Amino acid sequence: MLIVDAQVHIWKSGAPVGIHRQIPSYTKEDLLKEMDEGRVDAALLHPPSWDPNANEIAIEAASAHPDRLAVLGFFDASRDESRSLVADWKSQPGMLGLRFAFLRKGQENWLADGTMDWVWPAAERAGLPVGLLVPNKLKIVAQVAERHPGLKLLVDHMARVRHTMDDTGFADLGDLLALSKYPNVAIKATGAPSYSSDPYPYRNIHKYLQRIFDAFGPERMFWGTDITRMPCTMRQCVTMFTEEMPWLKGRDLELVMGKALCDWIDWKLPGNLH
Repeated sequence: MLIVDAQVHIWKSGAPVGIHRQIPSYTKEDLLKEMDEGRVDAALLHPPSWDPNANEIAIEAASAHPDRLAVLGFFDASRDESRSLVADWKSQPGMLGLRFAFLRKGQENWLADGTMDWVWPAAERAGLPVGLLVPNKLKIVAQVAERHPGLKLLVDHMARVRHTMDDTGFADLGDLLALSKYPNVAIKATGAPSYSSDPYPYRNIHKYLQRIFDAFGPERMFWGTDITRMPCTMRQCVTMFTEEMPWLKGRDLELVMGKALCDWIDWKLPGNLH
């Protein structure tokens, strides 16, 4: 079974935000070592907000390991010169789309204040999938999805609010499930262990993962880790889904664990060509 991590970060400078490992660098070599230990075939790099050279670092890593790494990159949507980047965005090595986290100072209101309005039609025309870190902003995502049906969107971390856990952390799950009516919206079930205060296999949140699966189906729910802020190993992130959820099996499991993500972002990995 092809196993593809839908979200990881690497960096060489800056201070990691939130509960990410507080280390000065986490390189492609560090990531590939953990992937090997976790028996993960490939991973989708998301350049983190804290490293000013994150895009370049991710592109270099994907160029060096095209069968294992690819990128959802970013640019400053508030700058007019960024508009010229979209048409040829995929010409960069390993670059498969865009991802916006809105974590840098001044970006907090980009979704609502019009800054991002030009990005949606431009990405739609260019065939660029867009990842979004959007807790508490799902109604805006619904508007974007409805207005741009040809634009593929990926919602990071099930849109969970940072640092929330257990039932409280999933209190607004209905807002996420409401997005399932838009066929151009997919959910990254990334970072699941961090949203539970239980020990492995974090069984108290399985019911919420199953509700997401039931709403979006295996073609629009993607496993992943965001490993540098997980309370467990990458292998445990894998086996939580592959061994501890009896309702997730067979072809559905194959889709969730990697195949569906590759299909969604058109990542032509050798293991996904069958």
